[in-house]
Amino acid sequence: MDKRQFLVAGALGATLPLQAPASPSTARTGPGLLTVAGSISRSNRGPLNPALDQLMVKHGIKFDKAWEFDFAMLARLPAVTIQPTLEYDAKPHRLSGPLLSAVVGAAGVAAGASVMLALRALDGYTVAVSLADAQRYRMIVATKLDGVPMSIGGLGPVWAVYDADRLADFKDKPLKDRFALCPWGMYFIDVTTV
Repeated sequence: MDKRQFLVAGALGATLPLQAPASPSTARTGPGLLTVAGSISRSNRGPLNPALDQLMVKHGIKFDKAWEFDFAMLARLPAVTIQPTLEYDAKPHRLSGPLLSAVVGAAGVAAGASVMLALRALDGYTVAVSLADAQRYRMIVATKLDGVPMSIGGLGPVWAVYDADRLADFKDKPLKDRFALCPWGMYFIDVTTV
């Protein structure tokens, strides 16, 4: 027991050494919402389990290691708020969550890495975007819509999205064409080196 633990333990009247909590960046305490696999250098879960990872199996996903996020892990990353006009009701909405680049960075993908990100939604919809474009578009992994956590059955629980109203590549397109690179209900990211 180091001096700090001894002093805290003594002040609390404890007789046993204090244990350091598991690292908050790796310890998943809630349901897994988003899995990142492929060309990553960190992992907090083992290979795909063919018996228990049924949706991934149905979507043909394979991996030997992955980084799995729960809501709290995503919430610990710095959040960004955007306010795009959504194609579903033609109204602006506040979306907040960490940058997509920060999410894959937590899995060990370097900021300047030459990689493609295959973003897969619960319904199987998959889009590929380069990390460079994800950074240029300031794509976020939205966890909240108008201040409320998103649900399965709506646009959540996480949505890879950008502020299309403010991006030259998208702002002049018809509203229905602005979000083709933005899978809602995203649950898996496959990182591949190019």
